[in-house]
Amino acid sequence: MISFDQKDHLLRLARAVQENAHAPYSKFRVGAAILLENGEIFTGCNVENASYGLTNCAERSAIFTAVSKLGSANVKIKAVAVVNDHDAACSPCGACRQVIAEFGPHAVVWYQGRNGIVENTMSNLLPDCFSL
Repeated sequence: MISFDQKDHLLRLARAVQENAHAPYSKFRVGAAILLENGEIFTGCNVENASYGLTNCAERSAIFTAVSKLGSANVKIKAVAVVNDHDAACSPCGACRQVIAEFGPHAVVWYQGRNGIVENTMSNLLPDCFSL
């Protein structure tokens, strides 16, 4: 179970890291924080590119940082928090959902909804994720 304090801490970290986003095209800064089962936390922000398809989302930035530091076998996601600087409804995109599911198929995900922060699970967000 994830405590209110852990949730609040992840959301605050996501808010802080969104300031580092490279978003000169969309002007839409996104921050994410992931909590691993071992208690470690990693953050990431969106990084846009003039060739827009090469843009990386905040969620994947955080996950890829964790994999780079710990190795994929040690990245087991327990929770993800995602926020943006417009407080606009913004759940993880399809690519991020698939990457989150790879490392945390049962993770809790918090993201900005129309009326505040929404709590969901990966099994609800991506019920039939791709798996090998």
